[in-house]
Amino acid sequence: MGNLWLKIKVWTKVTIAALVAIYLLIFILKNGGERASFWWWFGRTYDGPLLYLVLFTFIIGAVISLLGLMMFRTVRQVKEIRSRGRSERLERDLADMKAKAAMLQTRPPMVGQEPLPPAPPQSEPPGDAAE
Repeated sequence: MGNLWLKIKVWTKVTIAALVAIYLLIFILKNGGERASFWWWFGRTYDGPLLYLVLFTFIIGAVISLLGLMMFRTVRQVKEIRSRGRSERLERDLADMKAKAAMLQTRPPMVGQEPLPPAPPQSEPPGDAAE
């Protein structure tokens, strides 16, 4: 039974490819002799086969689509590079701060002496509160 479905699938693809090829052949034969007049700039027009105009239009559209896609990808990559650079810089700064904090030396308390209590928070002078 699996072999039957495989044959149906293959013959369906072959039939669709044959129909597309027949359509392209008829399209080329019908439009091969047609002439087109296309204005593209002041005082300039294209007078030539319609088939060439359609072909060139398709190619130009494909190239413009690819350029647009590459532009959006490039903008996304630039944003990603900036983000990575920013995070790397923050990581470096944090590592520097940790290294500097590790280098700070605290004086150990002397033997038999109690450590000093932490300093109370400083209050504002009375003269500044009246203003």
